[in-house]
Amino acid sequence: MRNTPLTSSAARAAPPGRGAPRSLFGHPPGLTSLFLTQMWAEFSYFGLQALLVYYMTRHLHFPQAQSSLIYGLYGAAAFFSPFFGGIIADRWLGRTRSVVIGGVLMMAGHFLMAFEDMLFPALGLVAIGNGLFIPPLAVQVGSLYDEGDLRRPQAFSAYYMGINLGGLLAPFVCGTLGELYGWHWGFSAAGIGMAVGLAIYLASLRFLPPEPGIHHRNRIQSPSLSGDDWRNLRLILAIVLVVVLFRIGYEQSGNVIALWVADQTDRHVVIGGWQFEIPATWFQAINPLLIILLTPPLIRFWRRHDRDGSPAALLRRMSIGCAVAAMAMLVMMGAAALHASTGQPVSAGWVLAYFLFLTVGELLTLPVGLSLIGTLSPVRIAAMLMGAWYIAKFLGSLLAGIMGSYWGQIPATIFFAVGMVSSLTAFTILLAMSRSGRSRFAA
Repeated sequence: MRNTPLTSSAARAAPPGRGAPRSLFGHPPGLTSLFLTQMWAEFSYFGLQALLVYYMTRHLHFPQAQSSLIYGLYGAAAFFSPFFGGIIADRWLGRTRSVVIGGVLMMAGHFLMAFEDMLFPALGLVAIGNGLFIPPLAVQVGSLYDEGDLRRPQAFSAYYMGINLGGLLAPFVCGTLGELYGWHWGFSAAGIGMAVGLAIYLASLRFLPPEPGIHHRNRIQSPSLSGDDWRNLRLILAIVLVVVLFRIGYEQSGNVIALWVADQTDRHVVIGGWQFEIPATWFQAINPLLIILLTPPLIRFWRRHDRDGSPAALLRRMSIGCAVAAMAMLVMMGAAALHASTGQPVSAGWVLAYFLFLTVGELLTLPVGLSLIGTLSPVRIAAMLMGAWYIAKFLGSLLAGIMGSYWGQIPATIFFAVGMVSSLTAFTILLAMSRSGRSRFAA
C-alpha cells in the first residue's frame, strides 16, 4: 500500500470556493470536528456511567445484584441499538440527521436522570439516541480518507484517543458533582456536555464528508454485493463475535471494578500531613487518562515496526491486545487472593496495574477492530455494519451484567479467572484468524 493524496470524498467536504480542506497534522480538519463531537458525547455517556451503580445502590437503595443487572442491561441496550440505528441512517435519515436526532435524544435522557421516577425512561432515551448517534459519526471518520490511505487506521486510533478525553473529564466533573453535591447535579452536567457536542457538530458541517444520499428501498433490499464483499461480511461477523469474549471481562471496569474500588480498595492518601480519601468515581478516569497517554507512543511503535496495514496484520494486533487484557484479570486475581487472606482493603496499586494492562489491551483491540470494520464494509451499508460492530459491546455488556449479579456469591478469584479465560480464548481465535487470512489478503 501507499499513502494516497487527500482527494475525492474529503475534497468534496471543503467549503465552496475554498478548494481542498487544509490538513491538520497530516489529517483533514473534519477529523478534529468529529473528535470534539464524540468527545463531548463520551463525556455525557461516561458521566452517567460513573454515577449509575452508586446512584442505584446508595440513593435508590437497590440491591447490588439488581443494580449490576440494570447496569449491564442498560449498557447492552445502548450498544445493541446502533445496529438498527445504522440501518435507519443508511436507508432513511442519512448520516447527518441521524447524528443530530440521536444527540438530542441522549441529551434529553441525561436531563431526565435528574428525576428519580424517570430512571428507566431516561436510560431508554440514552440507549436509543446512542444507537442513532455513533454509527454514522464513526463512518464519517473513515469517509474522510480514500481507499488504501494508510492514515485511516491512524485516524481511528487518534479518534479513539480523543474521545477518551470526555471519558477522562466525566468522572472528575460529573462524578464529583454527583458524590459531593447531589446525584442530579452530576446527571445534569452530563446533559450539558451532550449539548456542547451537538453545537460543535452543527457548526462544523462544512468540514465533513458529503452525504452519500438515501438509497431507494429496493436497492437496500437487494444490494449488489460482490464475492469479496460477502467474504468481508463473514469476516466482520467473526470479528464481532470474538470481540464479545474480550468485552466480557473488559466491561467489568465500570461495574464490579467500581464496587471493588469502593469496598475493597484503600483509597486514602496523605498529602502534607493531611489525609485525603480519593472519591471512588475518580478511578473511572484512569482508563481514559492512560488511553490519552499511551496512544501516541503505540502509534509510533507500530509505524516503525509494522508497516503492514493488511487485515491479517490488524487481526494479529488485536490478538495481542486480548492477551494483554488477560493479564489485567490476572492482576485482579492476585488482589482478590490478598484481600481474602487479610480481610483488609488492598492497595490502590492493584487497581492501577489492572487499568494499565486493560488499557494497553484495549488500545490494541478496539480501535484496531473499528478501523477493520471501516475498511471491510461496503459503502452502501457502512453505517449498518458499523452498528454491527457495537453488537459486540451489547453482548459483552449483557454477559458482564449477568456475571456481575453473581459478585459476592462466588469467590472473587474465580470471578476474575472467568474474565481471564474469556480474553485468552479471544486471543487464540484471533491469532488463528490472522494466520489463516495471510494468503487471502496477501494478494
